[in-house]
Amino acid sequence: MAWDERQRRMLEAMGIRLWAPAVREAREEVEDREEVEEGEAVEAASAEAAAETLRRQARVGSVGSPGPASKVAAAPPRAEAAPPAALDALDWPALRAAVAACTGCGLCATRTNTVFGVGAAGAQWMVVGEAPGEQEDRAGEPFVGKAGQLLDRMLRAIDVERADDDGEPGRRAFICNVLKCRPPGNRNPTPDEVRRCEPFLRRQVALLQPRIVLALGRFAVQALLGSDEPIGRLRGRVHRYEGRPLVVSYHPAYLLRNPADKARAWDDLCLARETLAAAVADAPP
Repeated sequence: MAWDERQRRMLEAMGIRLWAPAVREAREEVEDREEVEEGEAVEAASAEAAAETLRRQARVGSVGSPGPASKVAAAPPRAEAAPPAALDALDWPALRAAVAACTGCGLCATRTNTVFGVGAAGAQWMVVGEAPGEQEDRAGEPFVGKAGQLLDRMLRAIDVERADDDGEPGRRAFICNVLKCRPPGNRNPTPDEVRRCEPFLRRQVALLQPRIVLALGRFAVQALLGSDEPIGRLRGRVHRYEGRPLVVSYHPAYLLRNPADKARAWDDLCLARETLAAAVADAPP
């Protein structure tokens, strides 16, 4: 496939070497296994951190009743997330307010800000990541920092921007995460946290009515598709979420650690763009 000079510049901005061969099928199984092992390593680290916290609390409790300066705070009561039926009546501003006020899981006790999402309400693209990180928690916006910069370059390579103005819908993206609050220490989301938070995402899809959903990262993909298959086995084809076409790709943070897979990410972006073009062409006038 030949690229014009403009496309070459955009691909180079993503860090893709045009002379490099496409991803080799022989690497699929190895990279899928690396992806799973990476997630398991993060989970193990999170479990060890939680265990250490419990051990410290046990040591504090063994000394005797703590005084005012060392009082151990009780865990906040857990409130139920708003039922899906209640969310169905919310418009965009009311949904944003509901996310900001949510106490549906324990993440409400540790967050700095909720992260609702950014982008134009009329965008045809919806980009869904996994969960906010430390920088996103502070800023209240998804995909900031180096991973966000790479995502912006990836989108610009296919003439798509994150922007709050409506502009041309086919060139606008709304960007959000499955989880609206940061898990402490950037640990992996738990299934219960995903279950309680996903109704907000479903309502965002219902209000936005995107023509294409781009799911980035293992936990986003597994949450949206209800599958435990590795990304390498799910990408390259069009799935569905809430009746919308969905394309799977790697999280920008993963691509920063594994730049060779940017070629695969480019293929995924092209598939998403082609799927959107087909959906627009088939839409009734």
